[in-house]
This record gives sequence, C-alpha cells and structure tokens, in this order.
Amino acid sequence: MVRFATIGTNWITEAFIDAARLVDSFELAAVYSRTDETAKRFADKVGAPRTFTDLQKLAESRDIDAVYIASPNAFHAEQAIWLMNHGKHVLCEKPLASNAKEVKAMIESAEQNGVVLMEAMKSTLMPNFEAIRQHIHKLGRIRRYVASYCQYSSRYDAYKQGTVLNAFNPALSNGALMDLGVYCLYPMVVLFGKPKSLKAQSLKLESGVDGEGTIVVDYGEMDGIVFYSKIANSYLPAEIQGEEGSMIIDAIHTPAKAEICYRDGRVEDITVPQDKPPMYYEAEEFIRLIENGERESAINSHRHSLWTIELMDEARRQTGIVFPADQR
Repeated sequence: MVRFATIGTNWITEAFIDAARLVDSFELAAVYSRTDETAKRFADKVGAPRTFTDLQKLAESRDIDAVYIASPNAFHAEQAIWLMNHGKHVLCEKPLASNAKEVKAMIESAEQNGVVLMEAMKSTLMPNFEAIRQHIHKLGRIRRYVASYCQYSSRYDAYKQGTVLNAFNPALSNGALMDLGVYCLYPMVVLFGKPKSLKAQSLKLESGVDGEGTIVVDYGEMDGIVFYSKIANSYLPAEIQGEEGSMIIDAIHTPAKAEICYRDGRVEDITVPQDKPPMYYEAEEFIRLIENGERESAINSHRHSLWTIELMDEARRQTGIVFPADQR
C-alpha cells in the first residue's frame, strides 16, 4: 500500500480521495490542515485515521509515503520541497507552482531526493486523451489547436460585491490563467511541445489577477488559440485542425468524447470507455510510478510542467499580472 497524506480541505481534495480509493494500493493515512479543528472535521468527513497541523511532523512521519497537495498555488513549491527533502513523493495540484523559478526548484528537489514529483493534471492522463494521441496522425499536417475553458466562478459574485475570495487573490497566485487557462495549455504542450512564441491579452481585475484572457501561440507551421475565463461561460468544444480532417473534443479539461471529421464528410468516433472518476487516472499513474521505481511520468513529465509554466509566466509578463511569489 502507498500511504497518503493530503494537504488541503476543499472539495478537490475530497474528490481526489474518492477517486484514489478506487486504486487498489491507495491508503489514506492522514490529512493536514493548519488548524486542529479543520483537520479533525475533514478527517471525520473523509475517514482519515490521523491528522497533522505541523508540516514538519508530517514530513518526518514514517507512516506517510506520499502527499497530495491541494493548498493555494502560492504554497505549492514551499510545501512540496519541504516534503520531498524528507523523502516524500509529491502529487501536486495544477498549476505546479506560481512560476517557473519555483517549478525548477521543485524538480531539482525531486531529482536530488529520488522521489516522484508529478503535476495533478487529470485531463492528460484520461483514456480519451490517450485516444486523442493515438489518432491525431489521421488529421494529416496539423495547422491549428483551439481550446477554451471559460467557467463563471461562483466567487465572482462576491468579488463584485467587494469581497475578494481566494480565487481572485494575487497573494495566492490565483486568477483565470492559473485556475483554468492551464487546462488548455498543458494538453497543447503534451501534444505539440513548446511553441516558438506567444501573444497574450487579458482583462486585469482591480484585485490584480486576470478575470479572463486569450493566448495565441506560434509553432511555425501551426498555431494555437486558447481562451479562458472565470467571469463568463463558454460552451465551445476544443478542436485540432489538420489538412485531412479536424478532431472535435467535447471538453479539453475533462475529455469524455472525441471524434474526427474528415474532409470527405466521414465522421469517426474515437471515444473510448472511461468508467472511473476523472481524478482516478492521475492517482493510478502516480502510484504506478512509485511502485515501479520510476521518477516521473512520461505524460505529466517535469519537462511538460516546466514548459507550461514558462508559457504562463510569459503570458503574465505581457499582461501585467504579477504575484508576490514572483518577488521571492
């Protein structure tokens, strides 16, 4: 069994635990929160036998093999490095950190300590993303990648009333790009590598984070267009356009259906069965790496995580989005 502790007591941590429990060798050993009351309440909710409120004690515990981190983005690097320096494997929520400098430090710690570090990007490990990778050659020469993730945040209503919650707080390295745009960029990088250049624009809110934005990337013989927003909804699918056909993907952040529309009018459904919760596949991959003595995923690799955050850094530079973490 791989004995897990979790950091973060929100809905995403609960969803991860529910999904990971479907992996035979997953064991929830503990939960961490900064306060004893919150830790105990969450432990009771998810059935964890132990709680921690001291990160040092969690790091030193011999009863923990791996930690799933779902704290605010600004805390990812510090917590992950501390844990990896004590020999813990780390599965860290997206984005892996606030900026590329932090991601590089995390990768260095993982390599020095011989532990697994993986970004918890669920979409690229789901069966239908693998189907996309296997069938993309049928499109011929790829000319364009288009992806959109625009979801009106329930916290935006509070923001408009003058209350800045975590989702719109630059001190926590948040905003639309960090929360949603990453879901469009990471699959693009996995499929096509790092582009030559990008141009970005965004709507900067008064709090200092972006409410929405657009990124156009240049690969030379193809381009990519990414839309993301926390202040409006979009219902557009993703599309990969090739000279022989185009692939339509229902949702780039959680691909459940994909089909190819060929130039001659044929339509091929390449969807595969996907009967587990979306986060199951990232837990399965992470645990497999630990059990096999591997140090990083071939899909959610250190390189893909670094390239993605470098693109996000450049997009923030062009649009004037600065986090306190950038000054550290």
